[in-house]
Amino acid sequence: MLGKDLLVYLSLKYKGDFKKMIDAIHKKEEVNDEVAMKALKTIKSKYITILDQAYPEELRHVYMPPLVLYYYGDISLLKSEEVKVAVIGSRESTSYGEKMTRDLVEPLAKKRRIIVSGLARGIDAIAHDTCIKSKGKTIAVLGSGIDYCYPTSNRKLYDEIKMNHLLISEYPNALSPTPDNFPSRNRIVAGIANKVLVTEAYINSGTNITVLYALRQGKDVMAVPHEANHQSACNRLIQDGAFLVENAEDVLYLTEKKY
Repeated sequence: MLGKDLLVYLSLKYKGDFKKMIDAIHKKEEVNDEVAMKALKTIKSKYITILDQAYPEELRHVYMPPLVLYYYGDISLLKSEEVKVAVIGSRESTSYGEKMTRDLVEPLAKKRRIIVSGLARGIDAIAHDTCIKSKGKTIAVLGSGIDYCYPTSNRKLYDEIKMNHLLISEYPNALSPTPDNFPSRNRIVAGIANKVLVTEAYINSGTNITVLYALRQGKDVMAVPHEANHQSACNRLIQDGAFLVENAEDVLYLTEKKY
């Protein structure tokens, strides 16, 4: 069996769990070729592995690099020379956060920045939707199986990205998400992006996990200032050294090709 097929089979068997897959490889787990090939036939999506040339170099260097990426859409976006900006934030978005996300993403998309996010409700969904409506390109990283739309309220976005942009996941088929999947998903969002923009988040938000991964990878983080005394993670990030951005000009300047 080819190394690529083995990785995909282990991904199916262990539901995309990196640690279990690595453990099986180290133990040289015995695999029945006939069983493995039958399992591979259950996959509806396309996929690439860490052994493939199409696999993005940036992801090879993240913590626990995904061994298999399942996808629908334009895989070339992963290796595009255009600047990729992760636009992330709270699921419990406010009207202010939503407006700032739209106001900042629209010019980014029109200036050919690729918008990366996690297809969650709230800020993620608004970032994807604004990018699409602005005729830009977007990449959605799922915390569920590639064939499982979560949340279901984002079905229209899921289908649009699947057809005309790029939808990716390290989880196979219609695997339903677990709470642990989303922090793991965030390392991929940070790994793909050249820059990270937080438009709205709270102190204990999972958004901070993405920021931490980005900082570990030496990537710039930008944040939109918020009203005081509202437990704003954005304000805390700015205190800690994130770039304060107030308008499209700020973000466009900081997302020029300087890396």
